[in-house]
Amino acid sequence: VQLVESGGGLVQPGGSLRVSCAASGLTFSSYDMSWYRQAPGKERELVASISSTGGSRNYAGSVKGRFTISRDNAKNTVDLQMNSLKPDDTAVYYCTASRTTMRYWGQGIQVTVSS
Repeated sequence: VQLVESGGGLVQPGGSLRVSCAASGLTFSSYDMSWYRQAPGKERELVASISSTGGSRNYAGSVKGRFTISRDNAKNTVDLQMNSLKPDDTAVYYCTASRTTMRYWGQGIQVTVSS
């Protein structure tokens, strides 16, 4: 299983960024997908998740209304659209695929929100 994140980088406060994750080596449409993040000195936290069919989405309170998770089961991709970014959103963002007790992780991608 491979999960490869892309699209991170540096953005100013108030700006937008879209991170993507391309999955391979698994039956993508059978897996729930999630984005986690970990900021320096902080624990890893769940940011957003989407069910295997895309019919259910959940967000951390800190990003609700600003971030949107989406998936394309035909392309084996999951995206996280991040708007109204804040310095507190600075972190390494990880894509995960989960099914029952199994969870696969990507290598992570840096998102930095700074002026």
